[in-house]
Amino acid sequence: MLDKLPSLTETVRIHNLRADKSLGQHFLLDQNVTDKIARYAVPLEGVSTVEIGPGPGGLTRALLSAGAGSVLAIEMDERFLPALAEIGRASGERLRVYKGNGLKVDIGNELTGPIKIISNLPYNVGTKMLINWLTATPLFWQQMVLMFQKEVAQRITAAPGDSGYGRLAILTQSTAQAQIVMEVPAHVFTPPPKVDSAVVLLDPLPENERFKDLKTLGMVTHAAFIMRRKMLRRSLKPFAKTHDINLSEWLQAADINEESRPETLSVPDFHRLTREFIRLRSAP
Repeated sequence: MLDKLPSLTETVRIHNLRADKSLGQHFLLDQNVTDKIARYAVPLEGVSTVEIGPGPGGLTRALLSAGAGSVLAIEMDERFLPALAEIGRASGERLRVYKGNGLKVDIGNELTGPIKIISNLPYNVGTKMLINWLTATPLFWQQMVLMFQKEVAQRITAAPGDSGYGRLAILTQSTAQAQIVMEVPAHVFTPPPKVDSAVVLLDPLPENERFKDLKTLGMVTHAAFIMRRKMLRRSLKPFAKTHDINLSEWLQAADINEESRPETLSVPDFHRLTREFIRLRSAP
């Protein structure tokens, strides 16, 4: 019955919906685009699908049409609930709408079995949501297909030497394989944002390949990239001093040249740097 629903544009008109820019809302009403995003997540049968911030339900419809047997849509803006309820009825109750803040919902406790998160994330909280899901213990998701501002997507997938390479890339790539699979121009949104967007596909690394202590890794990378153009002997000096660690000993133990700049270090380099930091900090 999904094809019996009014078009998305008509749904927005019927329910008098307007995007709230303060909440990072931009409606994606192009069915060709939403269908393509959903295809990156298939197969959806036999998994619990989660969407954050569905708005009027464009991607929601695409996920259900692509075969999702169970979709949990988390929406904090009650203006969209009537339109989403219509989709739920048309889907044969395959859609469950949870009114709440996606940042605060413990998805791993809400659902059981394989979980996929497919969302056009609100611009203002997308990065924070990603970090929450990457650092979840245990890792509860099987796959994520997420749309971000293009610049954020490039930072997530950046390699050493890229202008966007930094803490976000290292944390992400310590947990998952990440690749940009689709770019979405601003003009397909209503209202159009000032920047283009991109869709990132994330698949968890095998458990034995994931870096376990992402909190400490985040501390080390944050300290290193505060002065990303400086040599490590300069950028990490205040951090080492704060933790009463000899910087030269630390870098030597990690087999890192003190004249290297953080933007040139690989993800495994930062793993070694963090492991040695943990060892030296705990040494008597």
